[in-house]
Amino acid sequence: MTDPTTAAHASVAAPRVAFPPGFAWGAATAAYQIEGAAAEDGRTPSIWDVFAKTPGKVLNGDTGDVAVDHYHRFREDVRLMADLGLTSYRFSLSWPRIQPTGRGPAVERGLDFYRALVDTLLEHGISPVATLYHWDLPQDLEEAGGWPVRETAYRFAEYAALAGAALGDRVPVWTTLNEPWCSAFLGYGSGVHAPGRTNPADALKAAHHLNLGHGLAVGALREVLPASAKIAVSLNLHLVRPLTDTDGDREAARRIEAVGNRVWTGPMFKGGYDADLKADTAHLVDWDELVRPGDEAEIGRPIDLLGLNYYNPTVVSAPGGEVETAEAARNDGHGDSEFSCWPGSEDVVFHLANEDVTAMGWPIDASGLSDSLVGMHRDFGLPLLVTENGAAFEDVVGPDGGVDDPERVRYVDLHLRAVADAVAAGADVRGYYLWSFLDNFEWAYGYSKRFGIVHVDYDTQQRTPKTSARWYAEVIRRGGLA
Repeated sequence: MTDPTTAAHASVAAPRVAFPPGFAWGAATAAYQIEGAAAEDGRTPSIWDVFAKTPGKVLNGDTGDVAVDHYHRFREDVRLMADLGLTSYRFSLSWPRIQPTGRGPAVERGLDFYRALVDTLLEHGISPVATLYHWDLPQDLEEAGGWPVRETAYRFAEYAALAGAALGDRVPVWTTLNEPWCSAFLGYGSGVHAPGRTNPADALKAAHHLNLGHGLAVGALREVLPASAKIAVSLNLHLVRPLTDTDGDREAARRIEAVGNRVWTGPMFKGGYDADLKADTAHLVDWDELVRPGDEAEIGRPIDLLGLNYYNPTVVSAPGGEVETAEAARNDGHGDSEFSCWPGSEDVVFHLANEDVTAMGWPIDASGLSDSLVGMHRDFGLPLLVTENGAAFEDVVGPDGGVDDPERVRYVDLHLRAVADAVAAGADVRGYYLWSFLDNFEWAYGYSKRFGIVHVDYDTQQRTPKTSARWYAEVIRRGGLA
């Protein structure tokens, strides 16, 4: 099996493309995708447990009941991280493992798992980054209305306080939400993610209450965390490009940028929701009724770091072009549904940026990562983290039991170079978290898509570092790229 790290050993101390001192070299995962132990130690169902068990929602009827059994194998997994030289690990907490109904006191058995995980990370010199919400809302709260209901934001802040009080003495970085765009617009708009609802008004209400929950959680965390702790949010901001420079295509890009990006960044960083977003969606929600006095100030509480999850750019055009909207909607990269995940802009046409695609059908274009980071630095002035970046490919186990994945090596190399370009252009990028550390349950795709740099045999749970893992280990040792 080809080993691209061999030639790099001689130049470990002298990278051609270096990264700033203290740069965090990490990998990321999410609780429902890896933990398993779905009904152990007091954990109750999340919306993803229910969604995955609903016929037709997840490929092959796969669920996260066992996933990759990280709940029982986390010590083995942390040893693997240490062997690869990771300096940081971004994971999420399972809300229903800590607070099963989304209300009331924490379950200590659930917290004990995360205490043990964090202690093991620290013993191996790996800095933990905890994400409070990676899409696993307790099913009890969904049955009470879910994110379209304002009360859920207050329940989220209560949960944040419980988690922060229990783990804040040993977790230096906290992320409130991961990709709230997916939670709102895939969960309540197109229905391709849990809870599988398809109401555009509810999607917009969910977006506001996720924003409000973020702001309330920031306040709750500040009350319980040490002053040294950093608070972040991870957004999958869409790098939107018009197909052409025509007025119609630029208008299409504006509309998608509004409901894809500024629905979050407006209230979080700019003082409120933009007028054009409200105008685009006024036929769906009454913004004056939805946004109560003081909400935007609450959402805009200062944070310390801004995370970007980047996979590919978004190319759009006005309706009426060569590609019919119904066909082109599949090119937004967010799954197939007869319902749109772009409320108020359902007729915008999506295009692949190029034909060089991953197993997800997502185009490979690293320039979008550098463009996004430079734009975020310019617009928001916060230290940045790349909290997710990676790719699925058709990994094959070789005769020797290894997995050679040169496509993933190429992908990550291109994107790390894009991060370096952004740093050279002045962006304050503090770390990179490769998605994902382990092959795992890939949401509606079940176990059919592999993003990990560590291969998992789902029958035996055996872990095998891929070529990309060894290559990434050399990048970390070197502090940069050859």
